[in-house]
Parts: sequence; structure tokens; C-alpha cells
Amino acid sequence: MKTVTEHIDKQYPLSELTSRIISCAMEVHRSLGPGFEEVFYQRALHRELLAAGMEATREVDIEVRYKELTLGKKRIDFVVENCMVEIKAKGTLDATDVIQSLSYLKASGYGVGLLINFGSAKVQIKRLAN
Repeated sequence: MKTVTEHIDKQYPLSELTSRIISCAMEVHRSLGPGFEEVFYQRALHRELLAAGMEATREVDIEVRYKELTLGKKRIDFVVENCMVEIKAKGTLDATDVIQSLSYLKASGYGVGLLINFGSAKVQIKRLAN
């Protein structure tokens, strides 16, 4: 089992925070495995984040803006302290998932995000920066 510090990479902003989130995600994947709907991973990850002492809020609305106009709202899966977290439960992540998450990160105003996929045999994690 990997420890939290094994995921720290100083080249990434907020590496210690994202490392803690990654450890929680890996624990969820170890326990549940792949194959469930996204909502089950979301609930389990929320429990792990809180148990690890992190401030985590599920389903946070962000405004999507174009110049001075608010176009509407989009819901992101989590805000964990000052990091956006999007989760998926599909066979594999593709370029569209990354592009979409980067757009959400930009719209949210957070500088750092994670994209986590629980649907594959091994949990997939992408660190994102705005």
C-alpha cells in the first residue's frame, strides 16, 4: 500500500494536498474496484476525504462566463480545500475528459485540479493546472 508521501511531486502545485486526495481515491478503488456508477465513487470518496481530515464539498456549482456575461452554471464533483476534483467511472479516460476538466478548472477559478477515473482496472489520475 502506498503512503501519502509517495504521490508527492514538487513539480506540481499543491502537491501535498493532491497527494492526500490521490491516496483517498486509491483507497476507494481498492475497496470498491471498477464497475459501479459514478455516484457510488463520489459518496465513498467524500467519506474518505472527510475521514482524512480534509475539507471537501460535493457537487459545487460554478458560473460559466463569456466576457461579462454569465452563460449559466455547471456542477463540478468536488472542491477539496482549494483544489477542484472531477471524477469519472468509465473504461478509460480520453482526451475529451481532460479537455472538459480543464475547461471546468478555468471556469471555477481554481489553480489546480484532479481528474480521477474509477472505472478502469487501475484507478486513473490526471493532475491539472490552470
